Amino acid sequence: MAQDLFQYDKMVERALRGVVRDALKRAAREGLKNAHHFYIGFDTRMPGVVIPAPLRSRYPEEMTIVLQHQFWDLEIAEDSFSVTLSFDKQLERLTIPFAAVRGFADPSVNFALEFTMPEGKPTPQRGVPAPVALPAKPAEKPSGEVVALDSFRKR
Repeated sequence: MAQDLFQYDKMVERALRGVVRDALKRAAREGLKNAHHFYIGFDTRMPGVVIPAPLRSRYPEEMTIVLQHQFWDLEIAEDSFSVTLSFDKQLERLTIPFAAVRGFADPSVNFALEFTMPEGKPTPQRGVPAPVALPAKPAEKPSGEVVALDSFRKR
């Protein structure tokens, strides 16, 4: 088999991250209508991720946010997005590069994307101390389980 000099897998991943960007742009412009809401999982260790220190220590590796009813000032740039969310009744601003996004889902229409981790481990940001390893808080993350439909069909 020939070597993939075009790196199609990276092209596809960039295109799918564009889907996330476009969905967020539309949500920023029009709001989330009907039952649409987004679960966005991201790697908190990636360069460019800006989150408050208490959140970084609580979620040292990965965090999932939900954009549904209470989010403010959603701004979309070419390579990142920023949003204000409420944590323990405190408004906090987060900036997340699209490269840090590991998963995106809109459960209202049963749509989900999962992204691969770049080769090698992410390098901690400069000036940010390495977080203490705490267990990540579960919940709020939709299951990425694949289920065969054959098990639901009548025979």
